[in-house]
Amino acid sequence: MSGPGVRMRGPALALLLALVLTLAHPAAGRAADGPRAALDRAAAPKGASVAVTGAGWPPSALLTLLLCGQNMTGGTNACANADGRAVTTASDGTFRAGLPVVAPPVPCPCVVHVATVTAPAAAADAPLAVTGHPVAPLPQGSGQERLSVLEARLEGSGGLLTWFGAPPKRRLVVTVADLGAAPVKDPRFRLGTARGVLAPTWEERPWRGTLAPGVRQRIALDVELAAGAYGPYAVSLEYGGRLLVEQPWDVPRPWGVTLFWVLLGTVVPLALFRAGMALVDRLRPRRPAAPARAPDEVPALPWFAPGSGPPAAGPG
Repeated sequence: MSGPGVRMRGPALALLLALVLTLAHPAAGRAADGPRAALDRAAAPKGASVAVTGAGWPPSALLTLLLCGQNMTGGTNACANADGRAVTTASDGTFRAGLPVVAPPVPCPCVVHVATVTAPAAAADAPLAVTGHPVAPLPQGSGQERLSVLEARLEGSGGLLTWFGAPPKRRLVVTVADLGAAPVKDPRFRLGTARGVLAPTWEERPWRGTLAPGVRQRIALDVELAAGAYGPYAVSLEYGGRLLVEQPWDVPRPWGVTLFWVLLGTVVPLALFRAGMALVDRLRPRRPAAPARAPDEVPALPWFAPGSGPPAAGPG
């Protein structure tokens, strides 16, 4: 009896040990469920192609694949955007796609950056050594943080005062996420406004708080233009020397100001004309008034001289 009992306790003991390890390391189980990306090789020359595979992504999500230099610390400006690829994940969150190996615009160390487009923000990097491409140290103090804007819009509308030339105001609401490996503490954004093709006017807009890696954060920044501004404007948001988003803003013309000047141009000349006529009427010499007649005075009848009266009527 002891032999079979020992054989039955072996699988149960292994299962119990696996359960204890899972409970002791819950973060490892969650990490395995997160988005992952891998390459079929660690190094490749320019002109070749690598196979990119992934798992743990949202099902039926559109992803972008980019080859970037400097570990993408400078954002997409460090990537070969023209040679990127797009792929849709399967129902189980996996994908496989080919990516050409090209020279990124900045030196290596290089990574293949995979990010979601039509799903909640998620990203993963796979290192790749590009043979023959220069290698340079990473920028000091970058912290490996990488802010990205997931959604942006302008909120607010004009009012009666804006219709009469008051400064137009809006609120730029952005949803940002740190796709890097380090948190961003108290970021200092730059908010710019530009009319038409003119260069934007920038101003510092610090934000108090910490953006943790992989966490979304809604940030609202007030935007105000000069009094009487109208026409096509653009509101830009910049961080770390990189443009995050640009929103168009078509500011309506303050027609109340136009109406005011039209009324002023009509009413003022009319008032001046009437004042001038009143002055002329006051300065014009008056005619002497005729003497007043007594109420009982009968006007004298006209005197007719003999032979000058009206002709007598003939016999009927």
